Amino acid sequence: MIYRLQISYQESTPLCMAIDLTNREREVVRLISLGCSTEEAAKILGVSTPTADTHRTNAMRKMGVRKVALVTRLAIKHRISSMKDTLTTAEKRKRGRKKDGWN
Repeated sequence: MIYRLQISYQESTPLCMAIDLTNREREVVRLISLGCSTEEAAKILGVSTPTADTHRTNAMRKMGVRKVALVTRLAIKHRISSMKDTLTTAEKRKRGRKKDGWN
């Protein structure tokens, strides 16, 4: 008997595409997975908000997702971020948000 393994394109896309992220896209994905907004990620990385938004959009397109919650899940799955990962002290300072109990 011959068994065929059927994998839909949608299921295989995130696994293949997450590897193709640029370093800057990975940085933005990590920050988003840690709860930063696009504007906060831009402040931390020292780029404009539209630039950070472009990196976020490109990363989400490459990962095949449309929701930030899925970005977070894939960031953990592909070890861009971990459950124990937090913002560094410098990143917290650059972000400009008051203590909110999260990061």
